Amino acid sequence: MGEDSKESYTLKGTTGAKGEFVRVTSTFRDWIKADGSTDFPPEAGRYHLYVSYACPWANRTLIYRAMKGLEDVISVNVVNHQLFAGGWHFDASDGSTEDEIFGKQRLREVYEASSPGFDGRVTVPVLFDKKTKRIVNNESSEIIRMLDTEFNAFAKHPDVHFRPEELCARIDEANDFIYPSVNNGVYRCGFATTQEAYEEAFVELFAALDKLEEILSKSRYLAGNSITEADIRLFVTLVRFDPVYVCHFKCNQKRIRDYPNLWAYTCDLYQTPGIAPTVNMFHIKNHYFKSHTMINGYGIVPLGPEVDYTLPHGRENM
Repeated sequence: MGEDSKESYTLKGTTGAKGEFVRVTSTFRDWIKADGSTDFPPEAGRYHLYVSYACPWANRTLIYRAMKGLEDVISVNVVNHQLFAGGWHFDASDGSTEDEIFGKQRLREVYEASSPGFDGRVTVPVLFDKKTKRIVNNESSEIIRMLDTEFNAFAKHPDVHFRPEELCARIDEANDFIYPSVNNGVYRCGFATTQEAYEEAFVELFAALDKLEEILSKSRYLAGNSITEADIRLFVTLVRFDPVYVCHFKCNQKRIRDYPNLWAYTCDLYQTPGIAPTVNMFHIKNHYFKSHTMINGYGIVPLGPEVDYTLPHGRENM
């Protein structure tokens, strides 16, 4: 999600010719493989996640870690919710942690320790190998697939699988639709620097939400009756939508609460065992409203809205 730069914070992306937000590619793309085909075999206690509770991409990895039962297998450090000029940093306040691997103050220093001379974008999540002191991967879509399949020998819930072979096509189709229009769509709205770019992203976002509302009127989850990768990838955006994106990113045509099926679906997922503890609304709101000074210059965090994801949803009867 977020980056630090040696000059200023601009998120993990650049601005295109029309003022549109353009997300950049992650840097570290190695894989942990149980078949021994890479330099990173799965081991209990060897790997570590650097995350931000605020970041939807990092939230995915925390959900997978919890639902697979990998809490005792993969350790975690949490950066502070606020980004300063130096980027993501560590402390032990408000649910954040210190860096237990290197004792560094900033996540950039972890990147530099892993890759001397590194001068790229510093993002979360990070999957780190404590044995070789190297970053394995910082692309969330790949990290969650490693957590899903490569650590089953150590997982408390190895039978939980978010990408069953028979649903791969449906999951990929959902991901390909949701990512540009919804997951990244809210950022395309919020970080647009021209009216044209904003309106294009806005129209696409709410057309996608309308389509998802219709899909979820017929099915409990996006690919049927079980939670899949597509649901988790969508959920992390939906749970941030009403508290942050409606106001902060000007995504204000409708709230998720105005969509009966999307709202019940969000509550359903939130109440799934393991998911709620990964959602830290204090970190989420304080990060967005305080860190994005180009949008919210005074860094004032709104007290509302009150959003209760523990309300009955009725989706279990579908």
